[in-house]
Amino acid sequence: LFVSNEVLQNRYILDDDLQLRTVLDEHGSKTDGSVRSHFSKTELSWLPDIVKDFILPAGFPGSVSDDYLEYMLLQFPTNITAWICHTLAVGVGSFSGTTAAASAAASAAAIRWVSKDGIGAVGRLFIGGKFGNLFDDDPKQWRMYADFIGSAGSIFDLTTPLYPAYFLPLASLGNLAKAVARGLKDPSFRVIQNHFAIAGNLGDVAAKEEVWEVAAQLLGLGLGVLVLSTPGLSSSYPVLVLTWLSMRLLHLWLRYQSLSVLEFSTINLKRARILVKAHVESSRVPGSHDCNRMESILSWQRLLKPRISFGVSFEEMVGGERSGSMVKMLLKLYAKEKYILVMNLQQPRNFEVFVSFKEGATSLSVLRSVWQTYWLYQNSGSVDNVVDQLEQSLIELKDRFDNLLQQLEEAGWDTNQINLKVHKEISIKE
Repeated sequence: LFVSNEVLQNRYILDDDLQLRTVLDEHGSKTDGSVRSHFSKTELSWLPDIVKDFILPAGFPGSVSDDYLEYMLLQFPTNITAWICHTLAVGVGSFSGTTAAASAAASAAAIRWVSKDGIGAVGRLFIGGKFGNLFDDDPKQWRMYADFIGSAGSIFDLTTPLYPAYFLPLASLGNLAKAVARGLKDPSFRVIQNHFAIAGNLGDVAAKEEVWEVAAQLLGLGLGVLVLSTPGLSSSYPVLVLTWLSMRLLHLWLRYQSLSVLEFSTINLKRARILVKAHVESSRVPGSHDCNRMESILSWQRLLKPRISFGVSFEEMVGGERSGSMVKMLLKLYAKEKYILVMNLQQPRNFEVFVSFKEGATSLSVLRSVWQTYWLYQNSGSVDNVVDQLEQSLIELKDRFDNLLQQLEEAGWDTNQINLKVHKEISIKE
């Protein structure tokens, strides 16, 4: 029995025990015959209701996205290792293996009170003001980077017992790095929480996340204290640091695994590259499950191939040749597009395109430019004349782009959420 609307379907199943179960299906999903995760299907039937109500959002699994439980089950050990690292770092920071370190310990607390809050505030202010528009585009990447930067901040703290004379600069750098990490972490995770809350239950999702976090904190602190109380460990600085480093590496690995299971149905530039590449090659696009698995969390856009440079000035695009014929040719060629794309002929060995946007360009314009780039990359060298190549690529774009959008909708992608930034620092006004 199905009760459906345009987006979701409620599927009611009568099992062998004559118990009616409800499963929320996504309309048009193209997964491998299993819309819900394994844990969601079973609905954790072995877990007492009082425990489920305490740790899971109301209406689970239908009130959250498919990847919610798998992510939280990986987040739990990730947070445990984070608090173990925190406890060990406190132990290392209070290490008094040398007389100089012991004398510096008395002033450490006072200096932290002065430096931590002020420098940390500057770091968070900078991140929020300068990079606020990055988190909606790629929250997985920035959440991972937050852990890397936070780890670097902890390393600065761990070195203060070795160099007590440089306590202030080392502690300040550590606090700054951890503040920057927090400035990256908090907005990124808000985006992830919003992704989970498919029923508009963001508050409930956030509250239950707090339950998981506090439980992991208590367990992590307990294990950390247990490690510190191990005979011979707390009295050896190298062993203590090595233990912290091992636990930190485990934490980073778990963080990467937890972020890898997230399945966003929105389209950012990384996922757009994967989808466009598949469509250019086979006229088919992968679903969100496969595409998110192929997405590289840590990769920088500048290192991906083919290389695309957005927001390039018109002078750089024409290679310094400002003849009227070249300008007129490009304007005529791209008269129906909200961007202008040319290939970088200065570096023929490394395929690269320059893209400059016209006034009124949208995220769809960026997606069109990405599709044209991959067609040129796939068919480079097939035509001797560069202008003919551009012209042929625009013909292919016109003929096949609508099919791409159709394939995206059929595969369950949210074509209303195309998070592709239009670089407006330099725009063309015709």
